[in-house]
Amino acid sequence: MAPRIQLEKAAWRWVETVKPEEIGQEHIELAYRVNLPACKRGACRRNCKGNPNCLVGIGEQAWLGEIDENAFHNIDDPNSERRDKNTFVGLTNLGATCYVNTFLQVWFHNLELRRTLYQCHNSRAQEHNIESDYEPQSICEHLQYLFALLQNSNRKYIDPSGLVKALGLDTGQQQDAQEFSKLFLSLLEDTLSKQKNPNLQNVIQRQFCGQFSYVTVCNQCGRSSALPSRFYELELNIQGHKNLTECVTEFLKEEKLDGDNRYFCESCQSKQNATRRIKLHNIPPTLNLQLMRFVFDRQTGHKKKLNTFISFPEQLDMAPFLEGKQDQKCVYELSAVLIHRGISAYSGHYIAHVKDARTGDWYKFNDEEIEKMEGKKLQLGTEEDIAETVKSQTRKPKCSKGYHCSRNAYMLVYKVQEEESSDASRASVEVPDFLQRLVDQDNHKFEEWCNEMADMRKQSVDKGKAKHEEVKELYELLPTKDGEPYEFIPLEWLKKWLDDSTATKEIDNSLFLCSHGRLHPDKVGDSKRISLQAAQLLYERYGGGPRLDETSLCSECVGQRCRVLRLKNQLNEDYKEVTNMVKRTLSGEGYWVGKASLRSWRQLAMEQLEEDEHETKHSNGQTNGQGPHINSSKEFSSELSDGKEDDMKTFNEDIVCTHGGLSILETERKLVSSEVWTKLRAYFPKASEFTENQQPCQQCLTLEQEEKDNEAVSKMMALDQKNQLLNLFHEKNRPTLTKWPQGTDVLYIVPLFFVDEWRKFIRRPTKSSPVSNVGNTLLLCPHGGFMFTYDSLIGGDAQHIALLWPNEWEVISRLFMVDQPISIHCFQQTTATGPTTQYTTQPELCWECRESFLFQQQRDLREYTQATIYIRKVIEDQAMMKEATPEMNASSSEAEEEKEEQPKLDGEKDPDFSQSQDGAKRLKLCDDSAAPAPVVPVTSMSKFGGIRRSTRHRKLRGEKALIVSANQTLKELKIQIMHAFSVAPFDQNLSIDGKNLTDDLATLGSLGVVPESIICLKADEPIADYAAMDDVYQVRMPEEGFKGTGLLGH
Repeated sequence: MAPRIQLEKAAWRWVETVKPEEIGQEHIELAYRVNLPACKRGACRRNCKGNPNCLVGIGEQAWLGEIDENAFHNIDDPNSERRDKNTFVGLTNLGATCYVNTFLQVWFHNLELRRTLYQCHNSRAQEHNIESDYEPQSICEHLQYLFALLQNSNRKYIDPSGLVKALGLDTGQQQDAQEFSKLFLSLLEDTLSKQKNPNLQNVIQRQFCGQFSYVTVCNQCGRSSALPSRFYELELNIQGHKNLTECVTEFLKEEKLDGDNRYFCESCQSKQNATRRIKLHNIPPTLNLQLMRFVFDRQTGHKKKLNTFISFPEQLDMAPFLEGKQDQKCVYELSAVLIHRGISAYSGHYIAHVKDARTGDWYKFNDEEIEKMEGKKLQLGTEEDIAETVKSQTRKPKCSKGYHCSRNAYMLVYKVQEEESSDASRASVEVPDFLQRLVDQDNHKFEEWCNEMADMRKQSVDKGKAKHEEVKELYELLPTKDGEPYEFIPLEWLKKWLDDSTATKEIDNSLFLCSHGRLHPDKVGDSKRISLQAAQLLYERYGGGPRLDETSLCSECVGQRCRVLRLKNQLNEDYKEVTNMVKRTLSGEGYWVGKASLRSWRQLAMEQLEEDEHETKHSNGQTNGQGPHINSSKEFSSELSDGKEDDMKTFNEDIVCTHGGLSILETERKLVSSEVWTKLRAYFPKASEFTENQQPCQQCLTLEQEEKDNEAVSKMMALDQKNQLLNLFHEKNRPTLTKWPQGTDVLYIVPLFFVDEWRKFIRRPTKSSPVSNVGNTLLLCPHGGFMFTYDSLIGGDAQHIALLWPNEWEVISRLFMVDQPISIHCFQQTTATGPTTQYTTQPELCWECRESFLFQQQRDLREYTQATIYIRKVIEDQAMMKEATPEMNASSSEAEEEKEEQPKLDGEKDPDFSQSQDGAKRLKLCDDSAAPAPVVPVTSMSKFGGIRRSTRHRKLRGEKALIVSANQTLKELKIQIMHAFSVAPFDQNLSIDGKNLTDDLATLGSLGVVPESIICLKADEPIADYAAMDDVYQVRMPEEGFKGTGLLGH
């Protein structure tokens, strides 16, 4: 079948020879494509939307033929969640809790620990009513229940969220696994110590606790002193070592104490050189060996992971490392390997390789997934790294038989080798009845869930089979035969009916109706013509409407479309004719048209016709030149010569005034003949019509005259004010406070904003509004007191005010409304030290508001957000050149007017210079100079409250801009600097105005860092290998660890 656009064109090709009044039934059926041939199955790859008779590719393929019943549902087999026989149970990863899951599995496989936990008294579990869900409270109760589920649950994996929530752990943040192990065992030891059964109180010590002592020997007198200590794991340094024996040997090696680290000998009563070593006395049945893979990196100030290969034996003899107690069992067997996959200390994944104490088989515990390790898979501690590149992979060294080698193992668990015993009870642990009852309850819930899922699967299958039969029955009835009655059904509804994943709703044809309540011709492509018999069955089963049969073909819409298409075909010829007719001399009655409309009428007509073509359905868009602008006729846009036509939407709108009358601007309109207007009127029947004798809008004429009169008055007023205040306008002979003028003891003050607005009016009296009020209240506090002192005006606040001579003030008082006069007085006073000059203001200064104003300034400087500061890197303490520091200035609010009225001065374009009132250039002082007081701009009808900051800054070589906030810590700023300069936080020395910034936890606001500040950076040791800081990139905030969790007693 031909493409949709070709079908649409073919459906309306007859309009070229048929006028709207000549349309018959055969033309209407052509427009609605009733007689197009139907497509056969296999002929179309997808449904032909332009053909209402094509019923192929609408989703019927899934229903025709035999169908596997699994296609009728998307429910997984609930038995896939069931635990297989002779396998272990996994634990759900709640986000980033894989480190918790690995230790829980290791501790679960410690049979002595599990057996002891089952013996803990638990009245809540023993008295629990199985009608409700069991909710453990204490850590022992949670661990009891969790271990019982891991042992006898029917589930493939269980959810440890109860225990994790009880510990207060953040499931979205990965924590230090080794620290978690220590804290959890400590918490469990403390909890078990409160049990009444003495055998339970010290189970953690019996299983995990060993003893060693720090032995120090004085080199002078030979005195030996021992400090005994307990340990729950041995922390072994792996840096520079290849196997476990080397790590243990280094842990126990002798250390020399000399120099500043000398030992105070009690016998010698003085500091002496000495030696110190660790002596192992007792080793627990379960020996935890922590391989210190995560170490502190001095260059970055954060942890990093050591990917060193370490080999370790399956059988470990600790006898060579023990002191005394030769009767102690010293041979240990490897029982678990805890692994961290990943190259960074701050991300990755934790898994565990654990040995089954009953069978001796090894298993990999990876959250929910558990895999038996045998054959070639039995490579303990070997796991691929996450996101490791091929280049970074290091070749694994060869291992002897009975040894394993790993670069990711961070903890090894060894258990003392037991003698073979016929006592089977030691190799098995039974779940107590009170816990088994809870497990049975959970298993019962699981079985109910499995049955529910199975029922849902069955219902979906039954529903699908019924739908299959329905589709096979109805699809054969859908095609309509020639001459038989038919109806139109939405294509999307048919597709959803054939799509079993969505519920079938009632048939809705309302969106397909035209404004006459019949089927819109444009909607034929989105509907399908089906037999009356099939339509009757569909409406009986699903309901809906309105029904669209052969009587629903709209002759009005077809006639309107015919008229529009014929006009579009005629448009080019009419355009040429109108262009020639406009050039002729006008004779007879004429009509006014807009010149812009006349230039763009072809484009407007094309847009209007296209709009009419699509607007027959609903009247939601206006027609006849009043519809929305449609950029469909780009080929005519080159005809436009004036940018004003770009926004034109209606013909003749450019000569219609705001009152709906004829525009008074004669230059914008043109007289055309009645023949031209008749042509244009055919395309724009609703355009405004103005005959040659039409009078312009009287309201516009009146307003125009009033505007001219007002402009004349404004010009006279501006000229008069300028002549009376000529020096103030040209800024000549202005008084200054730094050098009080002779001949007067008083000067008057007005806001600089008033003077700026007045000058703007004088320069452009017809464009600006006249100034009527001085507005001195801007400079006063709510109590009526003045806001500035003489010293503050000298120091920088003078940019808010303008000084006036007394004679100028008289003119100001006469020409403008004065809300409150403000003056500053100078008088001589004789004191014991001689004559002094005093200055007072009227009104007097309000000290309370002045202090509040200064306090607000300082607070604003310390509460900024998203402000810019500059980091300047200093090399070898070399001071930055004074001349290189750009000035912080503010551009004038009258920049545009100044350019028009005044000639440019030297340096005007230089951003390092700003123009003062006397026209002199100012250059900023060096960095160590005192910073100017914060400046607050006075804006129209507003009080002080903002901070006037520099808007220009010239960056120097070695300087970079950063966006910061006042509540950001210095530590966070150092991380930003690290990214910008490749200097680790540890090596950054920061200072501002000669003051060192050292407190990493202090906020920038408290350290005096304000917007536009320049912070000097001196780097101790620039890092050449930027890639070494990969771990630091992943840290944005200081580590909180287990702060605030139940592991620390919170």
